[in-house]
Amino acid sequence: MESRKPQRSALVDSYVVPGDVILDLADMTNQTIKLGAGLRQDCDTIQATSAGRLRLSKPNKYWVENSQKRYVPSVEDTVLGIVVDTKPDNFLVDIKGPNLAFLPVLSFEGGTRRNIPKFEIGTLIYARVVKANSIMNPELSCMDASGKAAEFGQLKSGYTFETSTGLARM
Repeated sequence: MESRKPQRSALVDSYVVPGDVILDLADMTNQTIKLGAGLRQDCDTIQATSAGRLRLSKPNKYWVENSQKRYVPSVEDTVLGIVVDTKPDNFLVDIKGPNLAFLPVLSFEGGTRRNIPKFEIGTLIYARVVKANSIMNPELSCMDASGKAAEFGQLKSGYTFETSTGLARM
């Protein structure tokens, strides 16, 4: 039985435009591919939805890198945000996207109704995006996929500054 390496798109590191077919999934079997910003699956193909340079990181994560002016959150992004409001069930966090993000009080390691974190307005949070689409506010979590805090949560020292979206992605 021959071991096959995952097929790499010939367009990696070149410029793509919306509608370009990046990968044909009909030729691939039992391989996991993660799609980042600027890509979508349409039946048996992966297509570009925005113009820019196609990038690939191991293992099999593709995205389109472009110089858009505004950050658009996508799932599994790690973000810095500032708490702008507190509600009984969640915090509203500004991640400099089109909408404020929700950070549920139960999305912390060991989070229960009795063990709710207390964050003041202006607190800096490091979190990951767990839900994101164009019509809803993104949802954040301060846990990794296995439910551990990892490095996520409140940042206690340091400072922040604004950068371009291209520099932030690097």
